[in-house]
Amino acid sequence: MRIPIVNEQDEIIDIRERSELSRDSIYRVSALWVTDEDGNILLAQRAFTKSHDPGKWGAAVAGTVEEGETYESNIIKETEEEIGLKNIQPILGAKNRHRGEWNYFTQEFLLTLPVGFNDFTIPKDEVAAVKWFSVEELKKRVAEHPEEFLSGVNRRLQNL
Repeated sequence: MRIPIVNEQDEIIDIRERSELSRDSIYRVSALWVTDEDGNILLAQRAFTKSHDPGKWGAAVAGTVEEGETYESNIIKETEEEIGLKNIQPILGAKNRHRGEWNYFTQEFLLTLPVGFNDFTIPKDEVAAVKWFSVEELKKRVAEHPEEFLSGVNRRLQNL
């Protein structure tokens, strides 16, 4: 898988194989935050076989942008692959810059589904589980067990 490497302005400066990424490489990630009409938030638990953050809860869908993709085309592809939803029309959300063990820009997208929607197709090599959380329940769980969640969950909760 070839990954665009970007500079601090999110401009592509190189393309590398995923295995060639260094700690200094800045790459692109797309994330889809799914809510229902009552404001509940759908989170996905990363497969326990993932190399980065196995078993942690995060956005319903997320993926690394590959060569030839835009943030939007990536999230549409990843949504079909990770939770089985096709032909979505996500709304553009915030873009964040993450600095840490890995360095990347995350372009967020938003999608609202009907209350009670659970018609998801989950590939177990990508996603261990999906679960709807009320905002109150999620805030409590993140406060009590922050190690179970990706950092983006807390950032998202602060923006609600």
